[in-house]
Amino acid sequence: MELIHSGKVRDVYADGDDLLLVASDRVSIYDVVLPTPVPGKGRVLTQLSLWWFERLADITPNHVISAADVPQEWAGRAIRCQRLDMVPVECIARGYLSGLGLASYQESGTISGVPLPPGLGEASQLPEAIFTPTTKAAAGHDEPMTYADVADLVGAETAAELKRVTLAVYSRGRTLAANRGIIVADTKLEFGRAADGTLVLADEVLTPDSSRFWPAGEYEPGRPQHSLDKQFLRDWSTGIGWDRKPPGPQIPPDVVAAMTARYTELFERLTAP
Repeated sequence: MELIHSGKVRDVYADGDDLLLVASDRVSIYDVVLPTPVPGKGRVLTQLSLWWFERLADITPNHVISAADVPQEWAGRAIRCQRLDMVPVECIARGYLSGLGLASYQESGTISGVPLPPGLGEASQLPEAIFTPTTKAAAGHDEPMTYADVADLVGAETAAELKRVTLAVYSRGRTLAANRGIIVADTKLEFGRAADGTLVLADEVLTPDSSRFWPAGEYEPGRPQHSLDKQFLRDWSTGIGWDRKPPGPQIPPDVVAAMTARYTELFERLTAP
């Protein structure tokens, strides 16, 4: 097999006509890979994505070929998947105001050109879920896009399909998570085109690296929420005064342990029978 791409978290190998997507224990925040791995993280991301792919299959096809037909050393954290022509858009659905969405709203009253009502605060629930895409930058930071920007880039038909499927995936995920006492505040998805032109859900889906998850029993708008996702690490890095530029700081053992505990709790709560 040939390593064809090493991303911030995943390594991609070519194996004949297929790809092997291998999730590592690396962790990145603000587009910087930190020097300290988080043990077990790659397995959680892979297994949770597989769990969600199964529950979303009636909404959209996905890139999974097999989670079993992978080299033994990567078992549990690798997926054999289709080769796709990736769509150059990060598709984000938001149901609550947080992160960069909150910053955009506070500055302009909008997110990705979508106007929102006045008077919202941190973690406010939005009147309805919205589609807030960004660019998919090969280097540097992703930049906000309006829906019109997406249509200009990929065409009106593809833009409409991306929006429809993204919001449908978010709605399904939000409903299933709510039944387990978890709020899905937002999520980021990636799509590609198969050889026959079908739009296919790819990469990861509804993981703590790509989404914000809050325990519903602790939810209180107007303040930062207890997070079961990567936001915990972002908050820690802000607290130590890191300037968000490489090299990233070493993560102390207690923070690594807390990160592992949150990812594990999320996985167990979501996937419990």
